[in-house]
Amino acid sequence: MDSKRLTGFACLSLTLAVVPAFAADVFPTKPVRIVVPFAAGGGVDLTARILAQKLTERVGTSFIVDNRVGASGIIGTEFVAKSPPDGYTLLVGSQTSQAVVPAMYAKQVTYDTSRDFVGITQIAVSPLVIVIHPSLPVKSVKDLIALAKARPGQLTYGAASGGTPHMAGELFKLQAKVDMLFVPYKGEGPAIADALGGQISMVFSNLPVGMPQAQSGRLRALAVTSKQRVATAPDVPTAAESGLPGYEASTWFGLFAPAATPREIVAKLNADAAAALNAADAKEKMAGQGLFVVASTPEQFADFVKAEIPRWAKIVRDAGIKPQ
Repeated sequence: MDSKRLTGFACLSLTLAVVPAFAADVFPTKPVRIVVPFAAGGGVDLTARILAQKLTERVGTSFIVDNRVGASGIIGTEFVAKSPPDGYTLLVGSQTSQAVVPAMYAKQVTYDTSRDFVGITQIAVSPLVIVIHPSLPVKSVKDLIALAKARPGQLTYGAASGGTPHMAGELFKLQAKVDMLFVPYKGEGPAIADALGGQISMVFSNLPVGMPQAQSGRLRALAVTSKQRVATAPDVPTAAESGLPGYEASTWFGLFAPAATPREIVAKLNADAAAALNAADAKEKMAGQGLFVVASTPEQFADFVKAEIPRWAKIVRDAGIKPQ
């Protein structure tokens, strides 16, 4: 091979070597789609829209929320898993789509969270609040457990099947060793309405939904389900300090990409998302929805998800949860 051909080959090799870094430097060059596998107006959707708005402002390229609804989140999640790994199709998922649904619908789900996705960042967490009808003669989680043991199978709680409020109730039953009846609903709104009317005993409710009803006196807040008390409800104890040590069941939301997405693009998306989420107005908007910003690194998020998958799968298995 002559010197000119050698020089040309070396230049080509150098060009190829710098393409990934260059691609990451200029990414994105067109709008980015953020898929939400659940309906508009829910916690996943609200989280995605706050993040998309802040990313659009920061990056200067549109980040567009795309609600691909159906089959308990399976349709939208599978769509992202099968999308090109170029950073232009992302997913805002939660423990429901990434851990609970694959365990509940094992025969229908074709994606594997660990195999088919790379985590960009954990966006936020959202504690729940245990709210009960005021007619129940209980003032604490300890009282609730005692009543449930005295009335096995008589206390009821409602939620959409497979969502965090449902799973929080199942975890409560397992840890407290009580028998309570789960009543499936199409969403949290109808469950809260029936709790207000006394048709069901309680709801493990998202903070923005349950706390206003408790503050009005129409329901009674017993405890939040996070490890620590929350600033928006400082007088409400945690379930752990109120009678059920070790109990924790918060909703989490995360940003994912298809598994083969280049590391450089993942790193850039993580940096942009962290800056967007840590902006004061973004934190304020999140807090207004009962969401508390995390903004983890890809490595931290990967470790977190790795632990969450078997945790929720065990709860599904131990509680004998079947699709409704």
